Amino acid sequence: MDRHVEELTLTVDELAAQAGVTVRTVRFYSTRGLLPPPVIGPRRVGQYGRAHLARLELIEELQRQGMTLAGIERYLQQLPPDLSAHDLAIQRAVVASWAPDSEELVTREELQRRAGRALDDDEVERLAAMDVVRSGPDGYHVDPGVLRLGVRLLDVPLSQEAILAARKVLTEHSRAAAQDLARLFLDEVSERDTRDVRSLSAHMHPLVVQALLTTFQRSLREELGEVLTRSDAG
Repeated sequence: MDRHVEELTLTVDELAAQAGVTVRTVRFYSTRGLLPPPVIGPRRVGQYGRAHLARLELIEELQRQGMTLAGIERYLQQLPPDLSAHDLAIQRAVVASWAPDSEELVTREELQRRAGRALDDDEVERLAAMDVVRSGPDGYHVDPGVLRLGVRLLDVPLSQEAILAARKVLTEHSRAAAQDLARLFLDEVSERDTRDVRSLSAHMHPLVVQALLTTFQRSLREELGEVLTRSDAG
């Protein structure tokens, strides 16, 4: 039996209802190749199984975490094409439990209250360059988890060009580290129950973050020490 349809029990309407989306959304994902085609049953009715539902729920979870459609396509392309519903549920559990705090939409006054200080237009632009704040027609989208850090960096004498360059370096290297860690983690939990994966992931998250922070601080201290040593020697 096709692994994409381990149980051929769902029509497109039933699939959409169980996933909490519209039939139009299901068809859109199908045309983009994000969902495999259904098995055609009696009277030419498409039939979907558990793997379709699990894959659809994974797509919706990725969207909730702010991933673009292009990003979702790249994410799914990296997955083996024959993942079972269980494997897809593990993917979703990892995405959900390791996701950062969601952005909040706030007014300029609320942004300043949370920042603990007044912010002029130039400072807001610098926060935007750090990807801490995004300006929109209805206010400011802010990541509460990094706002305080961003505000502290406002007092560091760095140009906006340097901030953008630093952001690019950190994003590229942290993403590469995250991809390697995700592969290691998924290999380790591939045979576990979904609930166990959520629990293990929740416990590992702060440990991994702390390990990354400690390793980065040590590496940066050593690198800066070498630079200063070479500077003094010169």
